[in-house]
Order: sequence, then structure tokens, then C-alpha cells
Amino acid sequence: MFEVEIKVPADVDSVRDRLRDAGAERLDARLQRDTYYDAPHRDFAETDEALRVRHETPLPDGVGSGERHGGASVDRGGASDDGQTPAATTKLTYKGPLIDADSKTRVEHETEVSDADATAGLFSGLGFEPAATVEKRREFWSLASFTVTLDAVDGLGEFVEIEREVAAEDEVAATRDEALAVLERLGLDADAQVRTSYLGQLLAQES
Repeated sequence: MFEVEIKVPADVDSVRDRLRDAGAERLDARLQRDTYYDAPHRDFAETDEALRVRHETPLPDGVGSGERHGGASVDRGGASDDGQTPAATTKLTYKGPLIDADSKTRVEHETEVSDADATAGLFSGLGFEPAATVEKRREFWSLASFTVTLDAVDGLGEFVEIEREVAAEDEVAATRDEALAVLERLGLDADAQVRTSYLGQLLAQES
């Protein structure tokens, strides 16, 4: 699969209001703790790849204007719009290099794993070592067949991502243009697009 993604800095409270006005559907919200791994056989920073274990826990009230935490704005507690609270999950993800000059499109392979500790032990045994951790609060909406994500990232601030997965590379350009149209519909500026991952931004701050 190819993950076609547009990401811009934005005030998530304002964008949430625009999503409601546009008739978007709120899906759920989660606290994500992403552990990224270095490989023993190549430098992922040089190859623009990523190997990640993501642990997600429910955050029913999503990202709002409540408690401040690590430079991000967070609301806690409550229930989702449909009254159901999603279960905690752990996912293993590989992301390939960027393949499009005008978006954050990458090849992505992802699968859910049942035991996070066993997965970490497996990586350690193979020589893959934890490199960095990114923590964020994410609220997911659906609009025009895209997932719109409101992000509050510890140490970085607030962002909006618009994304959709496609099965073939020849679908990337048209999907990217549709994503840009959704971005404009939400009153966001395509010229502000950020193509660097949250991990890359945090590592750049440390260097």
C-alpha cells in the first residue's frame, strides 16, 4: 500500500470546528507512543526508512483546549460520539522512503501484534535497538473519503494530517490532488506543508 499524506501545522480547535461545519464524521481518538528502531545493517536516517512499534490507548475526548502537556493541548476522559471506547492496540509498521515531491507519500506495511514486549525482545535479539520515542494525541475524522487527523505532538505542537491509502503508485498523483482540495476546504495552506516526519523534526531539534 501507498500512504498518501499531506501534513501542515495548524490549530486543531479551529480545524475541528471546520470539520463539523463540513459534515465530517468523528471516528475516534488515541494516545500513541511510537518507538522507532535503528537497524544493524543500514542507517534508516540515510535511507529515509522507518521501523516503528506503536502502542495506542483510547483518548475518547480527543485533542482539545484542555490540559497542556509537553507543548500540546489535550482533553482527557469521556466517551466517543458513538458511546464506545476503542481497545488498546500495538502495531508494527515499516515505512519506505518518500516517493512523491509534493506530499508525504510512502510505501507502508503495517500489522497488529499481540505482545509489545515480545516484539521488543525479538528486535533486540536481531540487533535492532530503540532510537527514539514520539508521543502524540490524535483525533481521527473522516471527510471526502480521507482520514483527517488532528495531532498534538509532545515537543512539537499541533498539526493536521490528511491521508488515504492507495494500492498502486499510479493512483498517488490524483489522490494527492484530492487531499490538497480537502486541505483547502478546511482553510489550510498547502504552502505550509511539512514533509519531515515527527521523528525527524524531534531529532533535528536535538542536533
